[in-house]
Amino acid sequence: MPLIQTIKPEDATGELAELYGNITAMRGRVSNSAQIFSASPELIKQQMSFIEYYMLKQKSLSMPLLASIRMLISDKNSCSYCVDMNASILINMLGWTPKEVEAMRADPQNAKLEPKEKAMLLFVLKAVRTPHDVEAKDVQALRDFGYSDGEILDATNHGARMSAIDIIFDAFKIEKDF
Repeated sequence: MPLIQTIKPEDATGELAELYGNITAMRGRVSNSAQIFSASPELIKQQMSFIEYYMLKQKSLSMPLLASIRMLISDKNSCSYCVDMNASILINMLGWTPKEVEAMRADPQNAKLEPKEKAMLLFVLKAVRTPHDVEAKDVQALRDFGYSDGEILDATNHGARMSAIDIIFDAFKIEKDF
């Protein structure tokens, strides 16, 4: 049980019930990763907007790249819920083998991504883990692959936001539900 009170879908009323309905329509269910935000419906709205942006609106960053970013950021942060969730996405939805996922966890250079996406993955890991070490040449290397500054920012934001999610999930002891 999480350390903060959460509201289950069957107990939700008003705005929260409506938000849960939207989550169910988008994801098929209201997972613990959504319920953890139930104490603050505004945060659920922000989280849904974030997810919708990366799933539906932004088109240049692939699902395998984004799941790899999330999994490796969470791995570094020791957030087992997020590591396992994103490994599951890579394996069950995107066709990676468990061995390929483990190889990437052991060394991100082993990611089953095209060179352009692998460069973005490695950049985001550097930016999130050691932001003061990022140099102009790192950004230029991504531009040379054809990424726009907006795409570079989108990917970096995705990784940075994952760190915040990891903190919330671990601090409040979210339970696995998958």
